[in-house]
Amino acid sequence: MRAMDRKRREFVLTTGAAFAPVRASPAGAQTMYGLIGKMTAHAGKRDELVAILLEGVHDMPGCLSYIVAHDAGDADAIWITEVWDGQDSHAASLKLPAVRAAIARAMPMIAGFDAGTTTHPVGGHGL
Repeated sequence: MRAMDRKRREFVLTTGAAFAPVRASPAGAQTMYGLIGKMTAHAGKRDELVAILLEGVHDMPGCLSYIVAHDAGDADAIWITEVWDGQDSHAASLKLPAVRAAIARAMPMIAGFDAGTTTHPVGGHGL
């Protein structure tokens, strides 16, 4: 093997692991399902809304990641990033009694929903 080919191979082997996804959907597997959305709370209600959204997040089957973050530029806004093992798991979560109760408690605190998108996560740290 030529010296240049060896160096290229070593580079690919040593740096490739850093860029490889931690978890990816294998061929033929169900595609992960993601949601990213911005929600605005009524003035002064953001922290109370966040607390409700974070209750019981560990008890949602199929939920791989559920992150609630304060918007750095808006004192009433939050961003929610979700990753599910599939769209069916997300839909099923909305039927859970605890989730339905949390939604009912949170709705009066929500002033509006802004940007939102559906994604198909392919991997990354924490997945």
